[in-house]
Amino acid sequence: MSSDTGREKPYYSIGEVCKLTGLEDHVLRYWETQFPSLRPIRNRAGNRVYRPKDLEHVRQLRYLLHERQYTIAGAKRRIEESRKAGVSPGGEEEAGAAKRLAAVREGLEKLRDLLTLPPGEPPT
Repeated sequence: MSSDTGREKPYYSIGEVCKLTGLEDHVLRYWETQFPSLRPIRNRAGNRVYRPKDLEHVRQLRYLLHERQYTIAGAKRRIEESRKAGVSPGGEEEAGAAKRLAAVREGLEKLRDLLTLPPGEPPT
């Protein structure tokens, strides 16, 4: 059984990609015309087959266009800027979220330590 990580299968049909990303097939076909980096290969029957890296790219596009509400032109610029910087689109947000999560974890660990002190012992 495959998960939605895109690592169990070498290829995905357009229908499977739609199911995994929550997008319609016409949206994927349109994005192929707008983003040269999204070019799924075709099998012998001529059907699109998406590799795991294509699936990840679709997810990045979905994040930029649907979650961050970039325009097509804005998403293209963002992808190009990210490519030049050597990070994935949205990578800066992920790094910031990781830092915030680490700070929250540290705060919770300090709180836990305070709550587990024996009565009357001063915090360090």
